[in-house]
Amino acid sequence: MNNKTYAGIPEEFAKLEQAKIVLIPVPYDGTSTWQKGADKGPKAFLEASENMELYDIETDTEVYQQGVFLADAVTENASPETMVEAVHQITKKYIKKNKFVTIFGGEHSVSIGTIRAFNEMYPSLTVLHIDAHADLRESYEGSKCNHACAVYEANQNTNLIQVGIRSMDIMEKTVMDKEKTYFAHDMAVDDTWMDSAIDQMTDNVFITFDLDAFDPSILPSTGTPEPGGLLWYETLEFLKQVFEEKNVVGFDIVELCPNSKEKSSDFLAAKLYYKMLSYKFMNDNIDDDFDNNYEATQIKKNTLKFTENDNY
Repeated sequence: MNNKTYAGIPEEFAKLEQAKIVLIPVPYDGTSTWQKGADKGPKAFLEASENMELYDIETDTEVYQQGVFLADAVTENASPETMVEAVHQITKKYIKKNKFVTIFGGEHSVSIGTIRAFNEMYPSLTVLHIDAHADLRESYEGSKCNHACAVYEANQNTNLIQVGIRSMDIMEKTVMDKEKTYFAHDMAVDDTWMDSAIDQMTDNVFITFDLDAFDPSILPSTGTPEPGGLLWYETLEFLKQVFEEKNVVGFDIVELCPNSKEKSSDFLAAKLYYKMLSYKFMNDNIDDDFDNNYEATQIKKNTLKFTENDNY
């Protein structure tokens, strides 16, 4: 990645020491099974971000002023397993620095590493999985670190809430918690799904957002598009409510498969990322050197999950 700063923001807001937010690009596409190109997603996302207005009308904020450090891209990809472990370690490293850590993939297998890190660092973690696909296979094509297995570990080790699901293998029914799964066809006729999903979350929430959760009419550039997906404003309504009612500890966005002739998907991904940051920090005072309450909360919650066996 040659981008000097996220979204071209001034250097003063991009230094690690001052930044509240860390963005880790993971240009990986080792296990996708249909359209290739998710490894180019981070670059397309960053280029689109540079052409985005940095004032958010809805929240009346310029969240980049909280500081966004663009980390080096994770390029360890000798195997899915080595990539997942590299993502796990780098994510954990920045969480321990008391940063709000975000990741942009790459295909969904990168989330196995991000979820491991957050689950090790935060107690009673809910993973909010927004996706067209269940991704609950224990292994696929000889690997447990396949994109089709993205939330299998989360299902075993965290409080997994799945939203937008509309494609799955019949075998995934045997491990899926239907009470915590919100299928797209039910969501389309149920006005209460947002409140229901949030009611089932613990306080600490990590969001893994697969862009194929969106309907292909608004985001066609993804590896496995599925009809019947989420639209823009209902998605923002849900996300804003989650950020307001829960302690969102971090998030990842995956599965942008850019098309050189279709840039709107890249821009939607850029706006989604910025919106999620805006919701997280909309009540923070930019004039503070560091929000004391946020820092204290991070340190307290992180410390709860440190162990003597942690590798620093």
